[in-house]
Amino acid sequence: MSVRPWRDIERRKCRQIMVGDVPIGGDAPIAVQSMTNTLTSDAGATIRQINEIAEAGADVVRVSCPDVDSTKALKEIVKGSPIPIIADIHFHYKRGIEAAEAGAACLRINPGNIGAETRVREVIQAAKDHGCSMRIGVNGGSLEKDLLEKYGEPCPEAMVESALDHAKILQDNDFHEFKISVKASDVFLTVAAYHALAEAIDCPLHLGVTEAGGLRIGSIKSAIGLGNLLWAGIGDTIRVSLSADPVEEVKAGFDILKSLNLRHRGVNVISCPSCARQGFNVIETVEILEERLAHITTPMTLSVIGCVVNGPGEARETDIGFTGGGAGKEHGMVYLGGEVDHRIDNSELVDHLVELVEKRAAEIEAEEAKQSVAAE
Repeated sequence: MSVRPWRDIERRKCRQIMVGDVPIGGDAPIAVQSMTNTLTSDAGATIRQINEIAEAGADVVRVSCPDVDSTKALKEIVKGSPIPIIADIHFHYKRGIEAAEAGAACLRINPGNIGAETRVREVIQAAKDHGCSMRIGVNGGSLEKDLLEKYGEPCPEAMVESALDHAKILQDNDFHEFKISVKASDVFLTVAAYHALAEAIDCPLHLGVTEAGGLRIGSIKSAIGLGNLLWAGIGDTIRVSLSADPVEEVKAGFDILKSLNLRHRGVNVISCPSCARQGFNVIETVEILEERLAHITTPMTLSVIGCVVNGPGEARETDIGFTGGGAGKEHGMVYLGGEVDHRIDNSELVDHLVELVEKRAAEIEAEEAKQSVAAE
């Protein structure tokens, strides 16, 4: 237990699988993924988007394979991708076999539409032959007809039964390199299904609130649903499903993980909403800083507070801090390592903070490199 037990999250214990060279589950970091929305048959466009997704920090990426042209292009996509590819398979089991042959690191299949058990066995064999892992992707909107007849509607029990039935097929065929998701667009249904599934099986779980909506509402719904589960220690990989640029999904995913202290990437900006006490334009300043610091991947914290009510206190807890001097004052205080360091004119604020953050990031990276060499 840490010195701040109220911050501790005890992650659910599960076995670990590999998606390419990315470990999922066990004691591995919670992986972040997104999905391309280009035509997979256009390998060039898909690779370009994957590179953008990877640069945003994604660990793995899902690519839809709806037709033969897509699986034909997949070999080139896999070769050109800097991160492992998960092939998204629906309806046509042969696409799963072709995707495995093309080099996909993982196959995502939906029990509600992949077809008879004999077809699933063929996909399993292809995964074995080509070293793929698999994801059983149960979705509240595409449950099997017999389960809908049995339960009357999508419900946690139906979703978990679907997942476990399909897991049994994989296990009966001596295939254990799989993870499971039980997604729904309803946050309550999603959370309840994952809690039940977490008790029923020891495989890694991929989290998501499916069809969550646009950037704003989708991020909020995902933060509520995924945040609830992650706080309870459930979840080994996540996707924030948004009707938005896939890069925004990755950003939102990391923001959720950062908020729970589960994973850190880039600058965590702590800022006030601003009010009449502010000594500078907080909202405009933060917008500019977030854009100009987007290239920083080193985990660190920056507080940008409009006045001295909470500014000094927040600065004590961050790597770098700036507190406005109050309405009418054209300067504020810079804090380094939680300590008062120097004053700066508001007109120089943005450039100065960017410079300080870049310098501190370089120092942190140098320290980590030195420790890594010493450990060897």
